[in-house]
Order: sequence, then structure tokens, then C-alpha cells
Amino acid sequence: MTKLTKKLKLEELGRIDVETFRETEKIPLVVVLDNVRSMHNVGAVFRTADAFLVEKIILCGITPRPPHREIHKAALGATESVDWQYYESVTEAVLDLKTLKYEVLGIEQTSDSEMITEFKIEKNSKYALVLGNEVDGISDEILPHCNHFLEIPQLGTKHSLNVSVCGGIVMWEFFRILK
Repeated sequence: MTKLTKKLKLEELGRIDVETFRETEKIPLVVVLDNVRSMHNVGAVFRTADAFLVEKIILCGITPRPPHREIHKAALGATESVDWQYYESVTEAVLDLKTLKYEVLGIEQTSDSEMITEFKIEKNSKYALVLGNEVDGISDEILPHCNHFLEIPQLGTKHSLNVSVCGGIVMWEFFRILK
């Protein structure tokens, strides 16, 4: 006998509303977007941050800010649920996070980076993930301010992932451990 599988309708998913989301305890994780150009990438990061109960997104430099139709297309309303703020300077954002006792993690391939699969995520720590520009990665000016650099293992011919895909993988890894 073949089992009949059906896709669930939105009403059957049991998702919470924006007000309940705002009151829900978040994981101690902030995502910093450092000069990310694409509004679609920004929207996708918002949507993923909503899914994984991220505390906040910090938009820096040239990173586009809501409200904008192109961000909304990918975010599907997550700009209303996920807290965010803007800093002109990514360095200022990172230094402020460090004063609040966040461990700042640059998601970047560097001479000092370690694979995310090897990094020990501590449940009693607060983390800030810095995701960089689609072409240039994270800004050179903040390299000295990062506590660690993490990279995602890749075995194919390409040397990088789309920033929103990378963000999704890294946010999932932290959510999996911290929630």
C-alpha cells in the first residue's frame, strides 16, 4: 500500500504571528551585513533570521535598508518581525557588539579561518556573525576586530557561496546548537 503524502497548507504549519515572534526568546546571535549590495540577499537573510529566531540584523555601509519592494520580495514580511538597525560604519557596529560581550565571527576565508564544523559553539556565549560584500567579502578594516574567522567546507570548483546561502548555513549551525 502506498502512503499518500500531501503538502501542508500555510494554515496547517502552525506558525506564530509577528507579535508572538517579537515576544519569543531569541538565540544569542546577531547577523552583521557588511556592505552587502543585493536587496534580494538582504531580504533572504531577513527571512532566514526569522526562521532561526536570530536576535537582530545590523545593516552596515551600502547595505540596502527596509522598507523596499525588492527586499520585501525575498523577506516575505520578515523585515517586520526581525529587529534590525543601521550603522554607517561596520567597525563601529563591531566595536559596539564587542562592548556588549559578543564574540565577533567573520565568515570569511582567511589565513586564520577554521571550518565551521570544527568551531565549538558555546551555549552561554553571544555571537555576532559578519557576512561581507558579494565580491570583496568582509571589510579589511574589521579583520583585527574579529575574534575568529569561520568558513564553510566546499569541495567543488567554486571558491565561494552566495552570501545569503552562506548566511543560511551558518545561522542554521548556530541555531542547531544554541536553541
